[in-house]
Amino acid sequence: MSQQQALVEVRDLKKHFPMTRGILIQRKVGAVRAVDGVSFDIRRGETLGLVGESGCGKTTTGNTILQLLRPTEGKVLFDGVDLSELSGEELRLLRQRMQMIFQDPYACLNPRWTVARIIGEPMRVHRMAGRKERMRRVKELLELVQINRAHINRYPHEFSGGQRQRIGVARALASEPEFIVCDEPVSALDVSIQAQVVNLLERLQDKFGLTYLFIAHDLGMVRHICDRVAVMYCGVIVELADRDPLYEEPLHPYSQGLLSAVPIPDPAKTRARQRIVLPGDPPNPADPPSGCRFHTRCRIAQERCREEAPSLREAAPGHWVACHLV
Repeated sequence: MSQQQALVEVRDLKKHFPMTRGILIQRKVGAVRAVDGVSFDIRRGETLGLVGESGCGKTTTGNTILQLLRPTEGKVLFDGVDLSELSGEELRLLRQRMQMIFQDPYACLNPRWTVARIIGEPMRVHRMAGRKERMRRVKELLELVQINRAHINRYPHEFSGGQRQRIGVARALASEPEFIVCDEPVSALDVSIQAQVVNLLERLQDKFGLTYLFIAHDLGMVRHICDRVAVMYCGVIVELADRDPLYEEPLHPYSQGLLSAVPIPDPAKTRARQRIVLPGDPPNPADPPSGCRFHTRCRIAQERCREEAPSLREAAPGHWVACHLV
């Protein structure tokens, strides 16, 4: 993929959280390797899905890309600019073009602020408009996410979970971004509301040409909304491919086990398919296993897998996998 196509380029990104011991004098005794050498590109106008088990580093990856957490090592290039080298006013100016939709619609909105202030705050911070223009724009955004503009002076507790998440979407759109990290934006919502929010995100993408990083657990939802999918395990990417090839023929043993658990609305196909049960538990990111991090749970692991960490390589056109045996 040429760099001209990529809006976001992640290169060997690492985020380690130090572990300390002691009360008066603390000393570092280790580190939690939440993200440990992740590389991928996100093309303009596409939706890249990021999937994996809880605790594998998905949310930390999203936060580090946006510099909400500063990386331990590696680079994040946004439209060719290395975000890890920016700080202060330079980073603030560029953040207008990047936003985030958070997972919990109950915790991410200030309960003391009205909807008008919540949605208008990004415009105020980035000095995009005066007060009257902000109010006009807030009303437009409320209608865009299908909330009555008459509710502009209500508080978050007066809305349902689905409405709060729509307010979060409106807030993310307020600064007119190009790139949005969607951190499990529907996982806290009822199933009937999830489809509405996902359809809203798709309509907004078509209308404004947005680029998404879509972090999720629901593999069925990911297949519906994403163009490409990256599978993450214990802080590293183990497979990256276009949506349909990945779902129809996953190459990495972990991806195969993960996708074998996706429900199929056809009893005959469900009975015919092989269910892969992964033994054991995910490894501790503070003490990851040597070699391939999946070898402790892999049914085809060999001695090389225990000693040598596989690199992410292109096994087929556009299909990248980190496995010695593929």
